[in-house]
Amino acid sequence: MKLRSLLIVSSILLLVACSSPSLRTDLPRPELSQASAEAESGILAKIAADIRLQHGNDASGFRLLDGSEEALEWRLALIDSAVSSLDIQTYLWYPDDSGTLLLERVVEAANRGVRVRLIVDDLLTIGLGQLMYELQNHPNIEFRIFNPWKERGVLSRAGAFLVEMERLNRRMHDKLMVADGVAAIVGGRNIGDHYFGLSDAYNFHDLDLLGFGAIGAQASGMFDSFWNSEWVVSAGNLDTEPDPVFARKKWDRIRARNRSSARMKRFAEKPQSWEPELKTLVDQLYPGTSRLVYDTAVHEGIAQNVAANIFGIMGSAQEELLITNAYIIPAQPAIDLIRDLTDRGVKVRILTNSLATHDVPAVNSHYKPWRDDLILAGAELHELRPDAAIRSLVGIPPVQGEFVGLHTKSFVVDRKRVFIGSMNLDPRSFNINAEAGVVVESPGLGQALAKVMERDMSPQNAWQVKLDAGGNLYWEDDQGVLEEQPARNMGQRIQDVIFEAFPREQY
Repeated sequence: MKLRSLLIVSSILLLVACSSPSLRTDLPRPELSQASAEAESGILAKIAADIRLQHGNDASGFRLLDGSEEALEWRLALIDSAVSSLDIQTYLWYPDDSGTLLLERVVEAANRGVRVRLIVDDLLTIGLGQLMYELQNHPNIEFRIFNPWKERGVLSRAGAFLVEMERLNRRMHDKLMVADGVAAIVGGRNIGDHYFGLSDAYNFHDLDLLGFGAIGAQASGMFDSFWNSEWVVSAGNLDTEPDPVFARKKWDRIRARNRSSARMKRFAEKPQSWEPELKTLVDQLYPGTSRLVYDTAVHEGIAQNVAANIFGIMGSAQEELLITNAYIIPAQPAIDLIRDLTDRGVKVRILTNSLATHDVPAVNSHYKPWRDDLILAGAELHELRPDAAIRSLVGIPPVQGEFVGLHTKSFVVDRKRVFIGSMNLDPRSFNINAEAGVVVESPGLGQALAKVMERDMSPQNAWQVKLDAGGNLYWEDDQGVLEEQPARNMGQRIQDVIFEAFPREQY
């Protein structure tokens, strides 16, 4: 999900009939602090040490988190296995089945003495003020909010957005988890059922990267950059008082929900030892060197660093560039880059959402005029099918979802240089949001990612968009040819036309 326009935000605000404590501005900012030192004990530290011993101090071991179930399980594994510290940074954290399960395990980690730091963007924290405040009051949890609303009731939030649109439009779109300073998950998944295959409506096909070793210190550095930014505020600034009765009842409800939900039966109810799974994982890790690229929150706003980095890496391709990105709204420089690559003999293949798989039809409204430009520039263009064969990988039984959508943001250059992160290829990611991703030099990981991307582009999962001799677009898969862009229903087609009038810069 993305912040697309004032209309979307206002609709969310007005539909949620709840209020939240206001934000106090008279309290001093929290002191600057840094990530805890890397753990010297525990299974995570041992894996990281083994990686460094075999491949050098700058190396890490990586694994793709492709399926929804493994993405949730390995997050639980890091949380349950942490012995000293746990840092989580996310755009959205929904209070649904997966969100409450992860929250319970985070609190359990804090209960056993792990230092927990949380940064959550303030976009959808409506009605969660008391919960955030109580979490901040836990002796081992610090909770900070990115770019918060000062007045936090439903109508006051909507009004503030109108008055302070430039500031409140800037959101932290990053997703990061760091455990014990030695293990990290970086990628595209927010915390919520849509991202872990647990929604009955629709589920996202997404991608994260799990890493052990030097990636841990790099991720801690990124986290600290936001943690100490003036754009974040402690949840202790919320204008409320500790409420032990609320805290106890909320905790009981969270635990009861996690134990009664039929869709969560596949996951352990309580923290567990993951040593057998982690020891088996070691042999599945691809060694490589990495660097995190991320936008930084500075006094004037967001310093956009990621876009220039990734376009420079794409431009370095000598033989092949594979791109999977959920939300693409290109501009002429992107078309020129692709044409330059294909003129040099580089094979460029792209997968994005079709209108039929979109959760935000407005993006398609501004992407569709560029389809023929991308193809004429020499790119092979594919769009995901809502009934893709990979639905079995996306939905977690007994949940299937009515359709699958694409949320991945990744590319691989020459099957040896990988990018996985939060950045869409659209104006909002380039110019407004804070974004992040990891660049990895690893032939093994590059081959693995290329294999996943080729699977997703296959006719069982996606249409290839082509131009006929007359310059007309058509969509081809293993079932035949469509001469009109595929959509789930007429409502989508109507929205696709309406949103053409909205400013592309906000998408």
